[in-house]
Amino acid sequence: MDSSKTSARPPGLVWQFLGGMGYLVRGLRLWVTSPRLMLLGALPALVVGLFFATALVLFAINLESLATLITPFADRWVDPLRAGTRIAAGTALGAVTMLLAVYTFVAVTLTLGNPFYERIWRAVEQRMGDAPVEIDEPFWRSATRGIGSGIRLFALTATVGLSLFAVSFIPIVGQTAVPVLGALLGGWFLTLELTGFAFDARGLRLRDRRRMLGARRASTLGFGVLTYVLFLVPLGAVVIMPAAVAGATMLSRDALASASRQANPATS
Repeated sequence: MDSSKTSARPPGLVWQFLGGMGYLVRGLRLWVTSPRLMLLGALPALVVGLFFATALVLFAINLESLATLITPFADRWVDPLRAGTRIAAGTALGAVTMLLAVYTFVAVTLTLGNPFYERIWRAVEQRMGDAPVEIDEPFWRSATRGIGSGIRLFALTATVGLSLFAVSFIPIVGQTAVPVLGALLGGWFLTLELTGFAFDARGLRLRDRRRMLGARRASTLGFGVLTYVLFLVPLGAVVIMPAAVAGATMLSRDALASASRQANPATS
């Protein structure tokens, strides 16, 4: 067997997934090397996070009532069919709400804390070398582009959420599949949002982002799923948010480099 061919073989999907998690770990290291910069990035996450945490607590308190409200057809059913249906409805509501809440939290936090997160993104780019040239672009133009991408991503996220809600009513399978699918899809949409800085700075659109990250789907999901899960930990988003911006920048650069090598194999 040719050892050179063996060594050139790409790692398996599991290793790629774990490697994707490594981007967030590398982002967390900036808390040690650049604590002041990361603390600035944590402030918007703290402010927005307090609002979202309050809303989610209220949602959790009323989850049982909400599950009953959306399943009036089960009022006259006997247990355990009635109870099972409402447990499924509650599971679906919880998964969909968390999916939309995490994505919306990131979108709102990135918008409100744009100057801080742009500094983190730029610092990572400069440390890694070959940073994109700064373009003197009017604020309204970049804001309009960012809002447009955010709206499209939110629409996709909401559509996926409705699909998950429907799947949740499949007995046994629904209650198992919905939380897992929620984490996978939530991680994907989360990564699309967080990688906006690096791709936008290079004049690339949302469809380019989806294509290039999709070519490295396992590592993209590894980063996104870990970030998504840690965002669900109380106060986790405050610590993770600036690290996620840094990690997403590293992931973006590798995705861009991989796409460049595939487009120009002679130069790789």
